[in-house]
Amino acid sequence: MVDEKAKQVEEVKEEKPEEKVELSPSATVVSLTQELLDSHIFSIQEHFRKADRNMELAILDQSIKVRDGGEVILEVMGHMQEEIAGKMKPDLVSLIRQFTGADRVVIMLEVKEEVDNGKPKLYTNSDKLNYLRQKHPALAEFQRKFGLDVDF
Repeated sequence: MVDEKAKQVEEVKEEKPEEKVELSPSATVVSLTQELLDSHIFSIQEHFRKADRNMELAILDQSIKVRDGGEVILEVMGHMQEEIAGKMKPDLVSLIRQFTGADRVVIMLEVKEEVDNGKPKLYTNSDKLNYLRQKHPALAEFQRKFGLDVDF
């Protein structure tokens, strides 16, 4: 019985000749460059825009650099964007390959911390109004004259 199984396996191997894939000499390898990515970045952003993925669009609007060997460096601000960029990596790689025709694309994340520029953060409406009154003194007179209040 073991001999019969071995003969059947050999017959199956003989029936299926191995297929060899040969690259044609006209097949060219496209390496990703900054210029190539810059020429197609709008199409890639449009794909995310149509899918209503605004957080990913915010990441794609930031600086994107391409190094030798198809390495794409995405600059993200903070850990939240880092997490979102990690989730969008497979989609982004396939889109870059699709639009540019590049054969090798690797996405690396570079986390940039937000720089404190010394200006106060304006969260509430009264903070915003006070800042604008300091910047434009006529606004205080305007507010007094018309009885405007931010807390309504």
